[in-house]
Amino acid sequence: VASGRLDGFWEFKLNPWDLAAGSLIVREAGGKVTDFHGGSFSIYRGEVVASNGFIHQEMLEVLESASTSEHVTG
Repeated sequence: VASGRLDGFWEFKLNPWDLAAGSLIVREAGGKVTDFHGGSFSIYRGEVVASNGFIHQEMLEVLESASTSEHVTG
């Protein structure tokens, strides 16, 4: 995301060491990093939504839609 090869990325069930450096690099490159609900990002929650900033809201809407779908199981 930081290099511009991807517009966005999301993942869950990650460890703090999986998130720390990447989230900093994306933010320093001008991108946006939040939790799945658009709230403050924490390396201790294990979930991340990272984007170039332009598509962030749309990514959050897709994740919300998928999480409320009856086809998705936890």
